[in-house]
Amino acid sequence: MKKLLLVASVATIFISGCDIRNQDKPKKSATDQTTQVPEVKLDPTTVQIIDTVYNFNKVKEGEIIEYNYRFKNTGDKPLVISETHASCGCTVPEKPDHPIQPGEMGFIKVKFNSDKRPGEAHKTITVTSNANPEFPTLELKGTVIGKEE
Repeated sequence: MKKLLLVASVATIFISGCDIRNQDKPKKSATDQTTQVPEVKLDPTTVQIIDTVYNFNKVKEGEIIEYNYRFKNTGDKPLVISETHASCGCTVPEKPDHPIQPGEMGFIKVKFNSDKRPGEAHKTITVTSNANPEFPTLELKGTVIGKEE
């Protein structure tokens, strides 16, 4: 009976002192506070858009179309493009890796995969940046001729 009581006591102490769920979590001290990272507000700059629409005319189904939309930072602060989004997964925009300095030209490279997309194509690219006024929506359009035609 004493052995059973001893085993039960040891097991209780072991289980209560070992919380597996919190094993990998760092311990918080009394001085720890929850902090949120403040949103970084960039100084606005101006931009001159050179290309807003690219018409690739007619291409055969399966071709990859690539185009560089050009723009120039006409302001006095660096232009930071934080995001680019396309209206369709078949169109992939690539934003510049670094800020565009005042007076510099920049490019947003876009690839359009025409595979399995016969017919009229009209894709849009949305650009998020610190430009004021905002970047206009970029457009890619043309006609994809099906393989059977």
